[in-house]
Amino acid sequence: MHPVLFEFGSIKIYTYGFCIALGAVLGGLYMWRQGKIQYGMSFDQANLLFVLLIFAGVVGGKFFLLFENPTIYFSNPSKLFSGSGFVFYGSLLTAIPLMLWYFKKNQLPVAGMLDIMAVVTCIVHGFGRIGCFNAGCCYGLPTDHFLSVVFTDTACQANPLNVPLHPTQLYEAAFIFSILIFLLIQKKYKRFDGQQFLLYLILYAIGRSVLETLRGDLDRGFVIGDWLSNSQFISLLVILVAIYFYVKLNRKATLTKR
Repeated sequence: MHPVLFEFGSIKIYTYGFCIALGAVLGGLYMWRQGKIQYGMSFDQANLLFVLLIFAGVVGGKFFLLFENPTIYFSNPSKLFSGSGFVFYGSLLTAIPLMLWYFKKNQLPVAGMLDIMAVVTCIVHGFGRIGCFNAGCCYGLPTDHFLSVVFTDTACQANPLNVPLHPTQLYEAAFIFSILIFLLIQKKYKRFDGQQFLLYLILYAIGRSVLETLRGDLDRGFVIGDWLSNSQFISLLVILVAIYFYVKLNRKATLTKR
């Protein structure tokens, strides 16, 4: 597709980075606006959290790359920072404890703020997947499906080139934005704080597990053979934990309303 968005002499603006930045700015604005309206979150609180989450996302996303192919990254650590991208679950699982700590420290409602962050995550991640599509990473398996795409730019990461592939990046982007729309609609009907964040975790983990079966980048790492990827394994754990807390909080909300 278009791995390089703009080029000024020796300076290159990569589409992947641009999409991540755009999603982060839009998500940050939504976080500050909703945090202010619902819980009195100040601009300084939102701005600091924004910076901390970017740092946590980069560190966690890069760290989880080690599990995809430990041999390559341990033998040559520089590959972690040479256009290798990020592991979304690494970023997410690093950001969650940071958010829990930050909301408690600033005396903001933890569960309510997590609901806001569910939407923020969808915004950032959705744009990130569009960036993935342009960079050619997270590409799909070869297919003759009418939705297939052909990557031809040698600068992109898709493999093989000039062969119709499943546009798994766009599948996931569409799925994530669908979750975003669902959360915005469901917001009016939520029964307890934290419900939207848990729904997001469950829905995304299920969808991610399904979309993994169409992925063609086999070097992303597998737990068992070549049929249970690292992300599918993490998705299973996320679903189980999220369902546990959903049932627990839903039951508490039901008892409270009686």
